[in-house]
Amino acid sequence: MHPLEEAQGFRALLNLDEPKYSVEQIAAKTGKSPAYVTTRLKLTELSAAVVEAFYAEEIGVGHALLLAKLQPDQQEAALAACFREDWQAGSGKQKRILLPVRNLQFWIDSNILLILKDAPFDKRDGQLVPAAGSCVDCPKRTGHNKLLFSELGKQDACTDPTCYQSKVEAHVAKTIAAKPLLVQISTAYGQQKEGSTTLPRNKYTEIRAEKPSSKDEAKRPEFKTCKFTSEAIITEGNEKGELRKVCSNPACPIHHPAKPSSRDGGKWKAEQEQRRKAEAIANATGIRVLSAVGAAVPVRLLKRDLQFLLNQIAPLLDEGRLQTLARQHGIRKDRETDAIGKLFAAFVRRADESILSRVLVESTILLAAARTNPAVVLRDAAATYKIDTDAIALKVKQEFAAKEKTQAAKKAVTQSPAKATNKAKAA
Repeated sequence: MHPLEEAQGFRALLNLDEPKYSVEQIAAKTGKSPAYVTTRLKLTELSAAVVEAFYAEEIGVGHALLLAKLQPDQQEAALAACFREDWQAGSGKQKRILLPVRNLQFWIDSNILLILKDAPFDKRDGQLVPAAGSCVDCPKRTGHNKLLFSELGKQDACTDPTCYQSKVEAHVAKTIAAKPLLVQISTAYGQQKEGSTTLPRNKYTEIRAEKPSSKDEAKRPEFKTCKFTSEAIITEGNEKGELRKVCSNPACPIHHPAKPSSRDGGKWKAEQEQRRKAEAIANATGIRVLSAVGAAVPVRLLKRDLQFLLNQIAPLLDEGRLQTLARQHGIRKDRETDAIGKLFAAFVRRADESILSRVLVESTILLAAARTNPAVVLRDAAATYKIDTDAIALKVKQEFAAKEKTQAAKKAVTQSPAKATNKAKAA
C-alpha cells in the first residue's frame, strides 16, 4: 500500500460518525504508535505538486512526511530544496539529484522553523497582531502538536515565518511608540536608506552584556559603560526587535574618542601603534588557533553533505570573514574583478572530504564569532579540539618580536650611510 493510501484510510476512519475513532484508537487497532498515525494523517494535507512528485517516486516517504508538516504555501519551495541540479559532463544537460532527507530537514530548520524562546515579542499577547492571536493558542506552533514534531523535543517553534515577522514588526512599532526616545540601530552591513532614523553600525558602540574574558578585553570600549549609555532597539538586520545598550553620542570620550591635538600627536601615535600591534597579535593568534582547530577535525560526513552545508554557510559570512577563510586555504583573487564568493564555491567543489570537514568547522566558528563574543567562541572550539592556545599565542608574540628586531636592524643600517654623508658634507 502506498503511504498516501494508508493516510487516506486513517483519515476516512477519523471522519466516520459511527463508530467514532480517535488517533489513539486507530493506533491500537493497527498496531502502530500514535505518532506514526499522526504523521501519516498529515500526508493528506500535501499540496498537489508534492503529491504528484510522491506518486511518481521522485521523493521518498521521509521527504513527504517532512513536507507535510509545512504550511501549503511553503511546501513547493521546500520541494525544490529536496533536489540538486547537477550538470552532466559533456552533455550540457542538467540532471536533478534527490538529496538525503537530512538535507531537507536542514533547509526547513534554516528557512522555516523559528524558535519561539528567542522571539523578542510576548508570545502570550493576543492583541499584538489581532488576526494572528496568541502564539500559545496557535495551531502552527510545533508545541501545539508534539506527536507530529516529536524530533524537536522540548523546543517550541513557529512554522509560519510571515506571521512571525509581522509580530516582530508590530513589536518594534509598539516599543517605539511607548518609548519615543529609544535609539534605533541597525546590525546590518551596507548603506542606510536616505532619511532613515536608524543608526548604522559605525554610528554607535554596543555595550556588551557579558563580562570580558581577559584584562586586555576589559580595556576595549564595548566592555565599558559611560554616562551616555542608553537603551536601543534593533530595527534592521539580525535579531530585529531585541533591546540593546549602546553609546551613540559622538562626544563620548570613551566610545568615540576625539582626535589628539598636535601637541599630543606623538603620544597618540605611540598608543595607536601599540594598540595596532596588540590587535595584530590577537588576530594572528586567532587565525593560528582557527587553523589548529581545523587540522584536528576528523573526516565523517560524506562529501555531498559537507558541500551542501558549506554552500549554505558561506553566504552568511561577511566578505572580510570569507576572505580570512579563503586565505587559510590559499584562495586568492588573481584579478580585481574576481568575486571571492565564486572562488570559494569553486574550491568547495574541488576539495576532498578531509579539507571540507576542516573548512566546515572553521566557517562555523567565524559565523558564530560574527554574532557573539569571538574570544569565547574560539576558546570553546580550542577546548573541544584540545588546542593549546597559550603555546600558539606565545609563538605569535615571539614571531612579532623577531620581525620588529629585524626591521629595527634594517632601519639602523639604512640610517648609518646617511649620517656618514651628512658628517662629510659638514666637514
